[in-house]
Amino acid sequence: ISWHLCEVLGIDPLTAKRIVFHEITKSAIQKAVKEPRNIDLNLVNAQQARRVLDRIVGFELSPLLWKKVSLSRSLSAGRVQSVAVRVLAEREEEINNFESVSSYKVAALLDIDKDGKTSSLKAELASKLDDEAAAKAFIDGCVGAVFSVDNVSVKPGKRTPSAPFTTSTLQQEASSKLGYSVSRTMLIAQKLYEEGHITYMRTDSVNLSETAIDAAAKEIESSYGKEYVQSRRFKTKSGSAQEAHEAIRPTFMENHTAGASSDEQKLYKLIWRRTLASQMADAKLEKTTVTIDISTRKEQLQAKGEVILFDGFLKLYTESVSEDEDAEESGIIPPLQSGDELSLREMLATERFSKHPPRYTEASLVKKLEELGIGRPSTYAPTISTIQKRGYVEKRDKEGTPREYVQYSLRDKQVEKEILTENTGAEKAKLFPTDLGILVNGFLTEHFGQILDYGFTASVEQQFDNISIGEINWPEMIREFYDPFSKTLKETEENAQRVKGERLLGTDPESGKPIKALMGRYGPMVMIGEAEDEEKPKFAGLLKDQNLQSITLEEALKLFDLPRKVGSIGEEDVIAAIGRFGPFLKYKGKFYSIPKTYDAISINMTEAEEVIKAKDERDANVTIHNWESEGIQVLNGRYGPYIKVGKLNYNIPKGEEAQSLDLDRVKEIIAETEPTGKGRRFGKKGK
Repeated sequence: ISWHLCEVLGIDPLTAKRIVFHEITKSAIQKAVKEPRNIDLNLVNAQQARRVLDRIVGFELSPLLWKKVSLSRSLSAGRVQSVAVRVLAEREEEINNFESVSSYKVAALLDIDKDGKTSSLKAELASKLDDEAAAKAFIDGCVGAVFSVDNVSVKPGKRTPSAPFTTSTLQQEASSKLGYSVSRTMLIAQKLYEEGHITYMRTDSVNLSETAIDAAAKEIESSYGKEYVQSRRFKTKSGSAQEAHEAIRPTFMENHTAGASSDEQKLYKLIWRRTLASQMADAKLEKTTVTIDISTRKEQLQAKGEVILFDGFLKLYTESVSEDEDAEESGIIPPLQSGDELSLREMLATERFSKHPPRYTEASLVKKLEELGIGRPSTYAPTISTIQKRGYVEKRDKEGTPREYVQYSLRDKQVEKEILTENTGAEKAKLFPTDLGILVNGFLTEHFGQILDYGFTASVEQQFDNISIGEINWPEMIREFYDPFSKTLKETEENAQRVKGERLLGTDPESGKPIKALMGRYGPMVMIGEAEDEEKPKFAGLLKDQNLQSITLEEALKLFDLPRKVGSIGEEDVIAAIGRFGPFLKYKGKFYSIPKTYDAISINMTEAEEVIKAKDERDANVTIHNWESEGIQVLNGRYGPYIKVGKLNYNIPKGEEAQSLDLDRVKEIIAETEPTGKGRRFGKKGK
């Protein structure tokens, strides 16, 4: 930024002074003014190299995608975004290829009577049993068994606090604890920074300044006591953490709350807690493991318990457990000693199924990119936003499906077998690669494997770092990349076939023609016949949960049943179909979008009537006021009432009731406020 200012203002960058501050506070800015620096031209060169390389990749590859994958000019490729799509596409392939294996988990609830008091503990078989036969044999073998304590092991333990937040860890924790998206977290953090509440929010450093460490210690001691203070100096693993950036922390530790809005206050509290916790004492624990003999079996049960002797940093902060980490269950173990007999209240052998790797959330994708050394704190949120805007990735929920499982139970010396049902596979706010994303990823991986290679992308980041410390000449680095890249680009443009992502599903039983799944102009679809056939081929769009890789012949055939008659209201038919914008109902010449909870194939008449009634009621309540002669309306929109004048929309000020507005007041609002959304009065600024 400083270098660009020099360019615009005609200042010599070699003599210009630059001030640097990482928090918007009076003391930080005064200190920066007193200690100005020169412009670091190595850092400028690193940024130039990054900008040029990213533009080369984007500008050269994107038009190729328009020719070879889709006519849509919304397609784009990018050095980081394409690798992010690859991460998601590979995980989806893992999930599609995953075969779940069942095993049996054995758990027991045991009681002990001591001093006239009954206590209970949960114990488990340390390893799972392979199949139903083994599970039944084990449960049968425990009928009438005596359970006794073999050994009680008590060991001290501790938990250590995590480092203060970097950009990526803030995004991950805000997602887990507050449910914020990556971009929402960054917008809120930006406001907190601009208001002077936190330090700069784009950083990969975990360092705290000595001033911050001292301030944290003082605040912890005054709030919780001296025994809770343990000053720590965390080291940043990344070699690229630049210009002595600090971790994200409060500017003033004594401010327990800050921020204008509820969202800001919640994020600030998270940052404040994490920062102070990083400077607090370890939590001291006592971990107990009890092994239990079964008189009729050689296997042993095991019970684990944990008691917090001193809470330390846990008084203030507990870190989230990620989805691919198993949280250990542990409770309080009653006083036991070797030889104690226990009575069995209940034993269960429950069929469990291995799980496929979890799909990524926005936050876990950020974590993965950081682990791979791809991207920088400033690029995570824009990358995730871009791949969704381009239609390569969707963030959505997935409904679970019912699954039966077997459970054997032992109670009062009686063994019972039950077939139970559970809902499995439900996912919330996960990133799913679309058919288009998988298609583009396949094309780029085949023809430009180097650019999508994780190691190569990380090594490019390292080269940028080396440029920033003056070890590499940046034009030379660009040339080394561009020469082979341009050669591959030319060869691909000349020789690569247009990608349709076609997959033969089978033969149509009626016509005998082939049925294929492929990518069409408006998205994934299935087709009966060939384009060159005398009779035109039939097409049908896929449902929201279907994709080109996994759709079956049977599912495809059902799609050709559309449009279908769902039923009638009076003498008018209700028709279900799929259009360019998704599934819909048609009734009396009007169109009704089918909500995500239903689909065009299975929606019944009762559900269809609900959809039609709900939309008709909404439409009836849309117009609040209509001054036709003035061309002004007050309408009820998706986000509440608003004023509409031609193509321009205006927000109604807070506290004003839309129903009570008259024409004069509406005209005042129009004069006082700027229009919102796509109909802005002056359009977009020119480049």
